[in-house]
Amino acid sequence: MGIVIHLDRMMTKRHISLGNLAKEVGITDASLSKIKNNKVHSIRFSTLTELCKALDCQPSDLLEYIDSEESDSK
Repeated sequence: MGIVIHLDRMMTKRHISLGNLAKEVGITDASLSKIKNNKVHSIRFSTLTELCKALDCQPSDLLEYIDSEESDSK
């Protein structure tokens, strides 16, 4: 499976909408939606930094590694 982005969890926890977060981070709603829905193959460190600033969190709150072999065996 690889890296999973948990942006939706943190947005819910911080009570912030996609539009407001996108504006604060400085990216489009569409780009943030792709990140939120794990539809990206990469994310810039500058974007990750701005997300962490806006959400007052650490990168580990947003990103998780899931071993594909482990998830296949479940």
